[in-house]
Amino acid sequence: MTTPDAFREDGDEVYDRLPNHRKVIITCVLSLCGFLAPTSSTMVLPAVPDIASTFNSTGTIVNVSNALYLIGMGISPVFCGPLSQVYGRRWVCVTCGWLFTAFSIGTALSPNLASFFVFRILTAFQGTAFLIVGASCIGDIYRPTERGTAYSWYLSGALIGPAFGPFISGIIVTYKSWRDVFWLQSSLGGFAAVLLSLLLPETIHYKRSVELEGLSKSTYAHKLWQWTNPFRVIRLYRYPNLLIAGVASSALVWNMYSLLTPIRYVLNPRFHLTSPMQSGLFYIAPGCGYLLGTFFGGRWADYTVKKYIKKRGKRVPEDRLRACIPFMGAVIPGCMLVYGWSIDKEVGGVPLPVIVMFLQGVAQLFCFPSLNTYCVDVMQHRSGEVVAGNYMIRYIFAAAGTAVCLPAIEKIGVGWFSTISACFLVVSSFAVYATTLWGRTWSDRVDAKKEARQKSKQQVDREASQEPKI
Repeated sequence: MTTPDAFREDGDEVYDRLPNHRKVIITCVLSLCGFLAPTSSTMVLPAVPDIASTFNSTGTIVNVSNALYLIGMGISPVFCGPLSQVYGRRWVCVTCGWLFTAFSIGTALSPNLASFFVFRILTAFQGTAFLIVGASCIGDIYRPTERGTAYSWYLSGALIGPAFGPFISGIIVTYKSWRDVFWLQSSLGGFAAVLLSLLLPETIHYKRSVELEGLSKSTYAHKLWQWTNPFRVIRLYRYPNLLIAGVASSALVWNMYSLLTPIRYVLNPRFHLTSPMQSGLFYIAPGCGYLLGTFFGGRWADYTVKKYIKKRGKRVPEDRLRACIPFMGAVIPGCMLVYGWSIDKEVGGVPLPVIVMFLQGVAQLFCFPSLNTYCVDVMQHRSGEVVAGNYMIRYIFAAAGTAVCLPAIEKIGVGWFSTISACFLVVSSFAVYATTLWGRTWSDRVDAKKEARQKSKQQVDREASQEPKI
């Protein structure tokens, strides 16, 4: 992938450290790793009734484990993101790869519901590192004008997985035990861990751990806490533009999980389906949409950036967000409304929901690359923490969507619930458009306030040091 001179920037030489074929290999490995944790969040869905039967529980209770899994995915970023800034990407990825495999084995062997819950949460905690650190790796090796395309391929694993996972597990559960689903997950996790160990080099441009060399234990611990404190990630939401990017990503993930989670409970009765494999077939539609979107969504984001570089004569990170607004504000909400009300009113037969599920899958791949890449572009020096914050908030919303979708659909119907999801997306798209207009101003204002506070503190410290001692 060669970048024309017109789109090169000062300091871009750092992205030439690795040849293009190594970058492609790294992207493929990270895409496979990104496939694992989100896939596990939905592979369990066709198996919910069987798991509930094994542990003498209910489908609603077992679905809570999935919500807890997603909460684990939301908490993990505030730890692994800062750690990757200090010790590097490779160390975090390889460690979490092997732990993901170990906890997946624990899930497959769970003797009771409590241990099933615990191992699921621990698996989520490790698996999310692939998403956070993997996204930072892409930002480390690709130029800003190339990242959209690279992110699209990388994200294909994270988005295709939740759609195809239920289809695969539906086949397994139809003929085998639900435990075989997690044995498959363990095998994939082990394979990914081996690939990471062999093929992932250190990609970070500067590891802060070099600043810790030669320090006393107390000073080492103090500085390490400062750099890895989870509240560093949370405090990033002082920047309104980062908060809006997080909420917009959350709207997309809410939509995805609230669509995928109740399929067996919503579509099986509607179309008189009787087996997990039959309902699993419906997951193929959005999965194929995600796959097709991979070829175009990232390229569209990069094209939009280059178009505005030609207009302005320079790159402005917020311009990338313009690529996702039509899809987030119109295409996906429209698909959700058609899907929800066609099921609710029992019109259109099987083809209509399948078509709109496919279209919203394509549209999501026109949104995620823009939002993810913006998080890296806008604050490259803290990319691990910025991406971590984005994933933290999006998976909290994913957990909420997973937990409330079934009770809400039972209470108000799938039509009205889909309408709520569509409204969430429309409001988020307006907020994203506001960010394209004023995002840089908001960011500069926060930086100015921080600088003023630091100068004030330094002035107070100087005055205190100059006071005569009695």
